[in-house]
Amino acid sequence: MLTNLNDYKIYLASKSPRRRELLQMLRIPFSVISLGGIEEDFPDSIPLLEVPQFISSKKADAYQEKLQENDMVITADTMVICENRIMGKPKDYEDAVGMLMYLSGKTHQVATGVTISTFSRRTSFTSVTDVKFAPISESEARFYVDNYQPLDKAGAYGIQEWIGAVAVSGINGSYYNVMGLPVHRLYQELKLF
Repeated sequence: MLTNLNDYKIYLASKSPRRRELLQMLRIPFSVISLGGIEEDFPDSIPLLEVPQFISSKKADAYQEKLQENDMVITADTMVICENRIMGKPKDYEDAVGMLMYLSGKTHQVATGVTISTFSRRTSFTSVTDVKFAPISESEARFYVDNYQPLDKAGAYGIQEWIGAVAVSGINGSYYNVMGLPVHRLYQELKLF
């Protein structure tokens, strides 16, 4: 599949093991690269659901001048948004517990911005999934943080882990988007290259 990509050297610019696992599902050869140190700031004027795409594009900018003619770089950024509040990666243990308690009993959005860049072309998109959390207790939140250390995850949780099984009562949109990469939409976009 995706034979149109045969002439490209594809790079996933991400440290996320989940994104690597999800991209592998598409059965395309790729390498992982990471510059690190890319500032993830954004203007306050951007609507919250557009912030992940803005940041994925900013990440792509960092690689653009390094691209060779047959290179393709995929960058992404995922954010949890609850009640008009962006919830990035928690700063520490207590911040993670606090985020989970904030999500308890509410519906939030997970937005992932993705940018696909080549030497001569770039496309970006955002995928949004609504996630409904059942009420959870503080002891359940602490159990999860103690056992899964979700400090590298937006919103302090991974839907594919214990907390997803016990707290996520419903989703509307892409499950894989909540994990960090909307593979269905990415596949559709890659077919256009």
